Amino acid sequence: MKKPINIAIDGPAGAGKSTIARQLANRLGILYLDTGAMYRAVGLKALRTNTDMRSEPDLERMLNQTVLDIQFGPNGQQVILDGVDVTDTIRSSDVSRAASDVSAIPAVRHRLVEMQRCIAEQRDLVLDGRDIGTYVLPDAPFKFFLTADVKERARRRLNDLQARGETNLSLSDVIDEVSYRDQQDSSRSMAPLKQAEDAILIDTTGLTIEEVIGRVLAQLRPQQL
Repeated sequence: MKKPINIAIDGPAGAGKSTIARQLANRLGILYLDTGAMYRAVGLKALRTNTDMRSEPDLERMLNQTVLDIQFGPNGQQVILDGVDVTDTIRSSDVSRAASDVSAIPAVRHRLVEMQRCIAEQRDLVLDGRDIGTYVLPDAPFKFFLTADVKERARRRLNDLQARGETNLSLSDVIDEVSYRDQQDSSRSMAPLKQAEDAILIDTTGLTIEEVIGRVLAQLRPQQL
């Protein structure tokens, strides 16, 4: 049986990973797995249950009472938390910060990485996250690391939030949020955010979506797809 092809796209918040990964998957006719959505779901559950997001024992107990499922339908990936579709709910700014907090906890990462590897073993995927190329799938044949200026990443994030109806945040607020996530993601002890040695770096500052996708496609070797 042919081994599934996995394409890893890593980078900090707001670098365009999800947009590029989703559209790249569509171009290639394969599935897109948003791994960050899984951490967002855990963060949402922690918020709803008032679980201490810095306490590994508390989060582990919460996880043992949590059913998280990832489904792929006509509209893409759906995140099912305890039997309820939370795909849209997990996109709020408070959930973003909670996701960054819980993702630093080893018990959470172990649980979700196991799920991610299981999914990747079964199908061709484009995956995006913070540690796909370095930790989740270090042997992935294609690895990319997207980055951008922090102000541009914050502007993109603010536009996304405003499009979802969150109009109470300023650009300064979102710069603070993005900077907080950068610090959390890059300083955690387990699988921190960093570029894999064999990943191709793409600075998306000032680039259109089409330009970024063009650069990614130019690096893919057709004979391996």
